[in-house]
Amino acid sequence: MAPFASISACGDKEEEGQLKQYHVEQRFADRRYKVTSARTYFYLNEASCEKNMEAFLKSIDAVAGITKSTGLMAVKLTALGRPQLLLQLSEVIMRARNYMQQIGGGTGNVLTHHKTIEDFQRYFGDHSSKPEVQEFMKKITSDKEGIVHLFPWSNILDEDMNLSDSFRVPDPKTGQMRRLISQISPKEEEMFRNMLRRLNHIIKIANDADVRIMIDAEQTYFQPAISRICLEMMRRYNKDKFLVFNTYQTYLKNTYQEILTDLEQAQRQNFYWGAKLVRGAYIEQERARAAAMGYDDPTCENVEATTVSFHKCLKEILSRVKGPNKERLGIMVASHNEDTVRYAIQLMKEHDIKPEDKVVCFGQLLGMCDHITFPLGQAGYSAYKYVPYGPVVEVLPYLSRRANENRGFLKKIKKEKKLILKEIVRRVATGQMFYKPVGHYTPV
Repeated sequence: MAPFASISACGDKEEEGQLKQYHVEQRFADRRYKVTSARTYFYLNEASCEKNMEAFLKSIDAVAGITKSTGLMAVKLTALGRPQLLLQLSEVIMRARNYMQQIGGGTGNVLTHHKTIEDFQRYFGDHSSKPEVQEFMKKITSDKEGIVHLFPWSNILDEDMNLSDSFRVPDPKTGQMRRLISQISPKEEEMFRNMLRRLNHIIKIANDADVRIMIDAEQTYFQPAISRICLEMMRRYNKDKFLVFNTYQTYLKNTYQEILTDLEQAQRQNFYWGAKLVRGAYIEQERARAAAMGYDDPTCENVEATTVSFHKCLKEILSRVKGPNKERLGIMVASHNEDTVRYAIQLMKEHDIKPEDKVVCFGQLLGMCDHITFPLGQAGYSAYKYVPYGPVVEVLPYLSRRANENRGFLKKIKKEKKLILKEIVRRVATGQMFYKPVGHYTPV
């Protein structure tokens, strides 16, 4: 099957109010385009998704056996189901945000508007007495601070609710209900349920094995759906401990605001919020796609702006660690940038966050930046190596792409070689051919 079948086979119907960013563009149907630093899964059939799930379960078993309940495992949601469904769901989420803007002004996530159901009733006036509008308001997720979600996500992800019927809102002018999602066939509904079933099964097995799950970030046209599903899994499984983590790509202009929104949701719904902070893997593709399809470039303008974004997000998260929700925040600083790692350590000191507080951990890819990872571990920080797991013929190409994606890594390799040579000379000169540095090697 052609690689782009995972996106285009469902069709892409034109409907009023559609957002072009969340629709198929044939030139970018192959999601490997300009992407070297992330594994890309293509949808072949439901059996292939089951096979991917089994691979993730084997990975959990491998992690659990050697990490003493401190292990982490990454999951890509596009490996577990048809990507087209994430595309459609992402558009629903963004159209819901536009709908809230139309009703109450302002921008951003639904919960940031702090509108109440009473506000909706006043807005719709006589239309609010219509049975279908009353039924819509009854299903809204809200708390004392206002509306959290327009739709009952917990039920949507739990039950066999018809997606096409679930994502309907009253027209602001007529009060008539209209869909925010194109019609989904029963077969596609089944595919969506299968995706959620696989993800839930992985998380439950990980919970039993005491392994934490990090759901990877992907392209922006999938990300609203991935983040929504991830936050719902956090709400479900992170009640008593960190189990599910979301990933935030800081090369995106809106990442800081998304983090603020998710932090607010975690506080209002009382669950542990875990984040992996990365620079990102899809920047070239994102820029090319935005230019070709005529929507605003979602990425930061340059490397420096991305670093500013990363540090801003990191500072915001760590500034809250000593706040009212302090024991319910956790972050992995996944970076090969020495300055970013130094900045994270500096912030930890400023906020009196100790390595043993289990708030901050660091991560680098296997075989890269050992001169960062090993000293962090020696100093008592939680430091992880991101290890591609699977058959050698599949993981070696991934590692080679990562090594070639950024010529800056070559400079780091030269530095590592100099450090290794310096250590060899020191050991020969001192007679310490076999030497183990003193450090805190047991994970905290």
